[in-house]
Amino acid sequence: MKNEKDNLDELFNRFENQWDIQELNSDHQVDFLQKLNKKEPKKRYWFATAIAASIVLMLGVSLFYKNEKPKEFKFASKETKRTDSIFNILIDNELVKLKEKNSPENQQIINDAMNQMKTFDADYQKIINELQKNGENKQIIYAMISNLQTRISFLQTVLKRIEDNEKLKNNSNEKTL
Repeated sequence: MKNEKDNLDELFNRFENQWDIQELNSDHQVDFLQKLNKKEPKKRYWFATAIAASIVLMLGVSLFYKNEKPKEFKFASKETKRTDSIFNILIDNELVKLKEKNSPENQQIINDAMNQMKTFDADYQKIINELQKNGENKQIIYAMISNLQTRISFLQTVLKRIEDNEKLKNNSNEKTL
């Protein structure tokens, strides 16, 4: 402890004549309080910044958020849209049936079927892009309907196979005479 006190004393002795000893004027405290209480007009940059940030945010969202419906297309006739709608309802119904059959025994079949459906969907999207690019013609409409029919047929086949597997499993536990 003595050593620390000696070090401090030595430090103060070394800087003895170098201290700032100027005294503040008597009105210093009053001047300080006046400056503190003085209300300067605040610059409202934050308002303009908030507006600019909102605009940038809206532009960013509109650029990066894709609100596309891949199965909906603009340049098709009412009949084509109606046909597409009917087939897609049928496909959705078959997909619901397929998902209802989900079980550990059927998991592999369902996963494979869903992967194949992704392939069909990618092909269908190419057809739709072609339809939008070149307009309706018999070949494109035929390709679209063929793809939709293939998907429905495929889902029905998968469902039939799952049902056959379930029947086989149930029958293997029974003894026949």
